[in-house]
Order: sequence, then C-alpha cells, then structure tokens
Amino acid sequence: MSRDLPIHSWFGSYYINSDKRWENGTLSLTRTMVHFVSNQSKESLASFRLSRIMEIKMESSSFIFSTLTVLEEGNVKHWFGSLKPNRVVVYNVLEHFWRERLLSPSSEARGAECQPSKGRELINLVAGTQRRLEDTGRVLSHQGEQFDNMMQGLETIDSDLGVADKLLLELESPSWWPFGKLPWKAQQEAKAEDGARAAAAAASAAGKGSGRNKVITSIPAVVTQGVNSDLKPGCLLVLVSSLEVRDTNCQLLHRFERNEIDEIKVHSPYEITVRQRFIGKPDICYRFLSAKMPEAMSVLDMQYKKKVDFTSEYAAFRATPASSPSGGGPNWNEGLLQKCQETELPLAVPAGALSQLQVQVLQPTVSQAEAQELKQMLMQLKNLALEAETELERQDDVLDDLTSSTDRATMHIEKHTCRMKRLL
Repeated sequence: MSRDLPIHSWFGSYYINSDKRWENGTLSLTRTMVHFVSNQSKESLASFRLSRIMEIKMESSSFIFSTLTVLEEGNVKHWFGSLKPNRVVVYNVLEHFWRERLLSPSSEARGAECQPSKGRELINLVAGTQRRLEDTGRVLSHQGEQFDNMMQGLETIDSDLGVADKLLLELESPSWWPFGKLPWKAQQEAKAEDGARAAAAAASAAGKGSGRNKVITSIPAVVTQGVNSDLKPGCLLVLVSSLEVRDTNCQLLHRFERNEIDEIKVHSPYEITVRQRFIGKPDICYRFLSAKMPEAMSVLDMQYKKKVDFTSEYAAFRATPASSPSGGGPNWNEGLLQKCQETELPLAVPAGALSQLQVQVLQPTVSQAEAQELKQMLMQLKNLALEAETELERQDDVLDDLTSSTDRATMHIEKHTCRMKRLL
C-alpha cells in the first residue's frame, strides 16, 4: 500500500516554466507532501513537502487569472490554475494543513522503542486512572437508575393519592351538591398546585445546564455544509452535551445536540461528516477537515461510539504508517544536531561531556509520539470527568425532586388521614 494516500484532491492545471505552458492534472494533498500529476502522461510535475513551503498566496498571472501560488524553499514558485471547485477552497485546505503541521516525525517514535521511558510510565499511570474513572462512571450510572426508579415509585404514590383525594371529596360533599368538589375550593387548590409546580420547575432549571455546556476540546477545521464543496475555515467545539460549528469569528453556525446526532462518518483520520436526519425535510450535514482531527476523534469515539461509522478510506489510512509533514528521519536528526550546536555551552567542556549532552538532547524523556498519546488520553479523561460531573448535577436535581415529592406525599397522606378521621 502506498505510504502517501491523498487527504484531498482537486482538478486543475500546473504551469511548466521550462516549456512555458499549462498542463492539466490533479493536485493532491497527503500527510507529508503536495503532488501534481499530469492527466496525460501520469507523471508527477510537482512534488514538495509541507515543511518546505514558505508561502501560499492567491495571485493572478498574465496567462490565466485566479491562480494559486506556492513558494518553496530555494525560491521555487509553483503556479496552479483552473482549480475546481475554486482556488479559495484549495487555499483554505492547504493553508490549514501547512499551518497546523500535521503529525510528528516517525524517527522520533523509532527512537522511543529502545527502552521503556518516562513517557510510557506516564501513559500506564493515566491508563490506570482512566479505568478507575470508568468504573466510577458505571457506579454513578447505576445509582442514577436507582434514583429514576424511586422517582417512578413516588409518581405512582402521587397518582394513588390523587385517586384517594377524589374519593374523599365525594364522601365530603353535601348530598345536595351532585358535582363533587365545590367550585370555590377547586379554584383555591388549583392555584396552590400551580404555584408549587412553577417553583419546583424554576429550581430545577436553575440547577441544570451548568455542566452540559462545558467545552471538552476545540480544534480548527475547514468546514462545509451538506454537499456544498465550498470549504471555509472555522472550528469544531466538542461539548459534554453537543457539538458546535463556528466560523473564524467564533459565530455559531450550527449546534448538534447529543441526542440529535444520527451519524458521524469518518472518511479519514482528518475528515469526518456529522449528520442529523429528518423526515419530510433535508438532513443537516456538516463536513469537517482538520489536521487536529485525531485529537477530537479520541473524544468523539467515546461519546458517540454507536453512531461512529468508519469508511473503507479510513481503513486504508490506518493500514499505512503515520508520517510527518516536517520531513523524514535524516532531516530531523540534522535539525537536532543543529540544535545541539546552537545550544549555549560552557567554554571549558571536559572530554566526553559534549557527547553526553548530545545524547540527552537526542533522547528526550518523553517522545513526541508518547506526548501525543498522553494528550489524547488526557482528553478522554477530561471527557469522562465532565460527564461524571454532569451526571452528579443531574442526580442532585433528582435528589431535590425526591425530597420535595416525598415531603408533598407525606403532607397529602397526613391531610387525607385527618379528613378520614373527620368522616368517622
């Protein structure tokens, strides 16, 4: 399987400077590279790494208008024109992935395989914490079910007390009044019950919502709605109870409530589609393309596990090794050696001390791959903690309802007892 699968592709043309002509083909963005392949010869006319890009601009040429230019290291300029659907979409995607710098170097992960590191110990510690928090969540869920069963029991008692109240009214009504409860008493009791219900509803509403709107993670993304291919920069916010789509000015475009989401289709590690289905009207669908999508997917997969659908394209990505847009192993090692040379050292260095310092720099305590894994695990921990907090707040509200319902039921029982004694 090819190492560089395209994240996104566009039809367009490329200006061949040596021949002074334009060639039709396909512009593709992969994990590490940007390619342009000719439609006729199937040859690669341009190929360069994301890390070597210095500037991306939308310009005009004397031959064709509405072109996109990419300036590469070494003052090499690439011209792309006739891009479909338009150059703005291509610019938004390329600029986003170039800015975010996709993934970490693979050579760093290879260096971390030599021996167990501090990062691996931290990962094991966080994994144990996550298991304990999951167990706590299961206990809280079981406790919540018990509270719900108690509320159902109290509602049954309240219904039975209502039946008893009607029977007592029939026994208390005078023989000359055949319509049950007297009208002035009915109005007074109805007003009292409406006031009690309004007070209980206000108290319940005040306690809800504080934990449901907390943000778990927020990632920059390129967003499009429905089948429209007009990709625009924005961001995706993952909350405890919903997903929010916002533009670059943080203005809310759409909010998906957690129970309204019908499907999250994963096309690649960097592209997903969120859909809410309707009967009798069009579905609401948003497509997200982001270099930071793997961070959000660790949370989305936990929150919406039964609604996440992985496509065959995603399986192809998973089958290929992850690589970095910042270059291969040799370039990364050269960068580290350059860092060692640029590090300020004492003037008098004993023999062997410099090599030890270089070894310490070349072998970090926590590798980039371990740091990324730790970041995703901490995101999952944050999600579990916020969900536990939300469940605790809900159970607090249920406990308040249980207390008020129990007090109300006790008061009604005492009242009915007094009325029955008066009838005897």
